Amino acid sequence: MRRYRGRAHDGARDLGAVTVTVVDGRVTSVDPDPDPPAEGDLILPGFTDLHCHGAAGGAFPTGDEAAVRRAARHHRDRGTTTLLASTVSAAEGPLLSQVALLADATAEGLVAGVHLEGPFLAAARCGAQDPAWVREGDPTLLRRLLRAGRGTVRQLTLAPETAHLDDLLDLCAEHHVIAGFGHTDADAARTAAAVAAAHARGVTVTATHLFNAMPPLHHRDPGPVAALLTAGVAGLELIGDGVHLADATVDLVLAASDRAYLVSDAMEAAGRPDGRYVLGSLDVTVTGGVARVPGGALAGGTTTLADQARRHLHRGRPPGEVAAVTSTRAAEVLARATGRPARGGLGVGDAAAFVVLRPDLTVRCTVDGDHEHTPVDPGRGEEG
Repeated sequence: MRRYRGRAHDGARDLGAVTVTVVDGRVTSVDPDPDPPAEGDLILPGFTDLHCHGAAGGAFPTGDEAAVRRAARHHRDRGTTTLLASTVSAAEGPLLSQVALLADATAEGLVAGVHLEGPFLAAARCGAQDPAWVREGDPTLLRRLLRAGRGTVRQLTLAPETAHLDDLLDLCAEHHVIAGFGHTDADAARTAAAVAAAHARGVTVTATHLFNAMPPLHHRDPGPVAALLTAGVAGLELIGDGVHLADATVDLVLAASDRAYLVSDAMEAAGRPDGRYVLGSLDVTVTGGVARVPGGALAGGTTTLADQARRHLHRGRPPGEVAAVTSTRAAEVLARATGRPARGGLGVGDAAAFVVLRPDLTVRCTVDGDHEHTPVDPGRGEEG
């Protein structure tokens, strides 16, 4: 039996100062704390990260089993209890092999599934994806990838303007895969039409890192950003690290929509010092915590969701809202797509899945079922 004291928020309710009791991996009680400390811990639902390429020198798109394990554990130890392992565009053979490896990691419980970011993207908006491997929509290739994933592919990022969109969406519907529209040069009308086509098939739709790798929002040419904000998609990814988006942009979207949530988009440099790394087949240089490919495009993030939660809590965002945008909204999107209930939380009877933050908002521990995890090596955001 373990007990955890602190102010708790589950994303919908302020539970106040409580003691959370966990027995055999399940929350058995959440009781009011009659004598809470003046500066106590903060307890939030475990973070849900639906877009992540790695950490701690381990890369989901290219790493071996040990690298994948290292990356997954880095995020888990920092509060992320549900994680999709994201790939990048690559040659067919290596991509199929990597998806199969990530399917094994899913079966082991290291990650919650696979996110295929590409390869059916707009070459003009490839960002840090290798343009040599970006290609038009290919239903045959997608079938092979889904077969390699053995039922673990949860999300596909694709451009609304890619070829054979209807066939790709049919496969998403058949296999309960989220269609995340992004890496696009489409206008608002074409984006809205793609969302409507997905909805007509019962596909869960999200926006992949809204604003990034797509035309900017303009008052006379609203582009995909406006379409994704207004077309009734299930979720809107935001990389809220202060690098990919200005804080005011995050504020704007959170004020406009109750469907936005944060993702790390972390790559292997997360938790590591500045230096040289790779993302897929591209070289990456990290300077001042900012990752870029040689052409200057941002090459993923170097933060965890714990870092982003702390950032926005320090900015004055209420704990309940931070719990929603780092955990419960994304968890609901994943549950909607897969037809499986969201994993664990803070409710009595739930499988325990929560994070305990110290008064300075660094991670004290992650509670995941019957296990308690603590950060072994301080990550970039855990220092100081």
